[in-house]
Amino acid sequence: MAYLLSVTLLWAFSFSLIGVYLAGQVDPYFAVLSRVLLALLLFSPLILRYRFVTSLVWSVMAIGAVQLGLMYLFYYQSFLLLSVAEVLVFTIFTPLYITLLHDLLAKRFNPLFFAAALIAVLAAALMRYQSLSEQYWVGFAVVQGANMCFALGQVSYKNVLARHPAVKQHQLFGWFYVGAALVAIPAWLVLGGNQYPTATEHWAVLLWLGLVASGLGYYGWNKGATQVSSGMLAVMNNALIPAGLLVNVIIWQRDTDLVRLSIGCVLIGFSIWLCRKPAKQGG
Repeated sequence: MAYLLSVTLLWAFSFSLIGVYLAGQVDPYFAVLSRVLLALLLFSPLILRYRFVTSLVWSVMAIGAVQLGLMYLFYYQSFLLLSVAEVLVFTIFTPLYITLLHDLLAKRFNPLFFAAALIAVLAAALMRYQSLSEQYWVGFAVVQGANMCFALGQVSYKNVLARHPAVKQHQLFGWFYVGAALVAIPAWLVLGGNQYPTATEHWAVLLWLGLVASGLGYYGWNKGATQVSSGMLAVMNNALIPAGLLVNVIIWQRDTDLVRLSIGCVLIGFSIWLCRKPAKQGG
């Protein structure tokens, strides 16, 4: 649980950093590529030193390609269509995807998670204060693509590592970034533009996001996912939302309807409470 809490605090700042310093200023495909390669650089000494069975390596690479590579492609595009607050709000569906995927693999169904997801949707409607537009719906769909990739990666990693309990995850995790790089590199070559970083703050933010938020963050989050139940993992995906919104409002002083924000956060908190009870049962 400590891993998930620590990464939640770390990632709460990432939303705003991307929205303030990178979105619309740096090509999103280059931003994705730089984050992935910096994270890979951080773990590359461990890749060269330790060896694992081929099937395990390929599994972790595939997870990295989806959870980080594909997810980032959706994620960065969403900031071109939506505000930071909207991107945060629309991530509320990730817990639903996590529980559905986990329950599908476990051949069971948990109705409480559906109730929690519906309450979270209401929270999003309350916190969404601007008029609806075509761009809004496109942005919503893009965020859901990111959510699905992130959820699938977490559930898959949790299941794969459950079958290899003796593996030291820090020795293996570099292959996660290799998989992500296999998506990020061709995406940048084919779809990338020429909007490269031009200011010191651009490079500083990319370094922070690549080495810390991506490198240490994804390792900590996925390791934490293997130590908690699927219910608690879903809960912690929602806990990031109010944390990120709070950072966006307090540090960057973005205008928002504080009453709606407060009510929405309370409703999200209630959905988290609903998810805690089945989390105690494990799984």
